[in-house]
Amino acid sequence: MTGRVLVARLDNIGDVLLAGPAVRAVAAHADHVVLLAGPRGRAGADLLPGVDEVVEWCAPWIDPEPPALTQDSVDALVKQVRDLRLDAAFVLTSFHQSPLPLALVLRLAGVPWIGAISDDYPGSLLDLRHRVSGDPPEAERALSLVTAGGFSLPEGDDGALAVRRPLPDTRALTGADPFVVVHPAASVPARQPAWETTASAVTALVRAGHRVVLTGGPAERDLTGRIAHAARSERVVDLGGATSLPELASVLAAARVVVAPNTGPAHLAAAVGTPVVSLFAPVVPQSRWAPYGVPRVVLGDQDAPCKNTRARTCPVPGHPCLALDAAEVVGAVGAMELLTASAGGHDHGPAPRVGTKPTGGVS
Repeated sequence: MTGRVLVARLDNIGDVLLAGPAVRAVAAHADHVVLLAGPRGRAGADLLPGVDEVVEWCAPWIDPEPPALTQDSVDALVKQVRDLRLDAAFVLTSFHQSPLPLALVLRLAGVPWIGAISDDYPGSLLDLRHRVSGDPPEAERALSLVTAGGFSLPEGDDGALAVRRPLPDTRALTGADPFVVVHPAASVPARQPAWETTASAVTALVRAGHRVVLTGGPAERDLTGRIAHAARSERVVDLGGATSLPELASVLAAARVVVAPNTGPAHLAAAVGTPVVSLFAPVVPQSRWAPYGVPRVVLGDQDAPCKNTRARTCPVPGHPCLALDAAEVVGAVGAMELLTASAGGHDHGPAPRVGTKPTGGVS
């Protein structure tokens, strides 16, 4: 199958990055790839190799703070999709989401062929109803869909996560000396350690001889500032709110190790090939959502009472699943450094490990 193909992933940045191998498989065979992304994932969409065009739309059945579903908003999307003159579309979703609302909208827009993973009976909404057994990593789950639809990764593409290169030069922000990144925040509170836990880990990392760069979005400046203040060390650099997503990718690529909870920057670290110490709350399965395709250590009680609840706010007093000892974090960072050194380091070069189709611009 060739032609103009839409791939939809309407969630957060991390979800979009995990769709990267599937997008590249489509791009290896299609003439033009459109990525339909939500506002929370748009910046990640702009970083994906193989994407020629990005369309942004907020889906009321996906977004955690959903807007009202109105005829005007649906009509606008239908017109926009119709104007794309698509030949096919894939709707990527998590296991707990339904692709059928978007499939209905795409049918109304005249898309002639639609594929998705669906346990629910789709009627005439889907041409490919793909089923996935077991609990595979999210990147492999999405790739299995497009492969079933006739799009496979090209020779030489190892299926890892990836971003567009070159990335910005951020040495003026981080300094030239080796460093470990600590990203303390997550998109939902249940996946984020208490700030005191992260501050203790940062202090312990500094005492163990590491230089630490703190990262975070604009809304997380107070958090990174509080942690930096608690560490009271010139060996801690606070970049909370100071980077764009491409700049953050560059910072993560230059790090020896990234320490982060289950959130977008952990997947961004994997996409630039940096080992991750994952502070993972078991509210979702780590088999699906732990950093993919890079060396990693998963910390956190994976059998805590919150396991598989998909809770956004911790349902257990004291947040015990992420009540981590700082020594655990220091030990995990050291293990990742040793593993990386024995393997000859990780690749921060200009060329991503992707397929052969040139990457076009995004809009």
